[in-house]
Amino acid sequence: MAPDPWFSAYDSTCQIAQQIAEKIQQRNQYERNGENTTKLTVTIRALLQNLKEKIALLKDLLLRAVSTHQITQLEGDRRQNLLDDLVTRERLLLASFKNEGAEPDLIRSSLMTGGAKRGASNPWLLEEPEETRGLGFDEIRQQQQRIIQEQDAGLDALSSIISRQKQMGQEIGSELDEQNEIIDDLANLVENTDEKLRTETRRVTMVDRRSTSCGMIVVILLLLVAIVVVAVWPTN
Repeated sequence: MAPDPWFSAYDSTCQIAQQIAEKIQQRNQYERNGENTTKLTVTIRALLQNLKEKIALLKDLLLRAVSTHQITQLEGDRRQNLLDDLVTRERLLLASFKNEGAEPDLIRSSLMTGGAKRGASNPWLLEEPEETRGLGFDEIRQQQQRIIQEQDAGLDALSSIISRQKQMGQEIGSELDEQNEIIDDLANLVENTDEKLRTETRRVTMVDRRSTSCGMIVVILLLLVAIVVVAVWPTN
């Protein structure tokens, strides 16, 4: 598997930072000995410009990898931390370069060989996090794939939960629709029943009025008959 282009660019950028630190150390040594430092100064300026361009390239590669999901967010944060440390070292190198005639303790302690233990850590070389320290590109990629698989499993579980909630919502909506239909039917039934009750009430009222009128007519007719009978009835 081909090396990750970001880490390839990162390693070459660290080497440039190391060269700059060594050149600054050499320039300061020349100045103490009264030697000409013009050539070294030009070289350091060119290396600083190259370092700046390399860091810009690393930023662009990282942004592209994160935005296109080529790497996980966790890996993106890890690389961003490495890049931030590299930017800090660029600023220190630039400050050391501009500090004419002064040799920072950081450069002196890391680059001077006299009295220094062989194999001592170099502050210009960035340290990897413990979780990826000593891992090759293939192992780092496998670690990324495991993280992606875990994230996919979590997304699948979340998708399943959302699907169940959606189904429950649809079932509740269907049940509410049925209940609304039942309520509408009951409302129509009550309205029809109320109309029938009003109609029957009007009919009963009319029948009652007719019955009362008929009763009065019968009484009047009976009285008239009685009067006629009394009138025609012989007195002897």
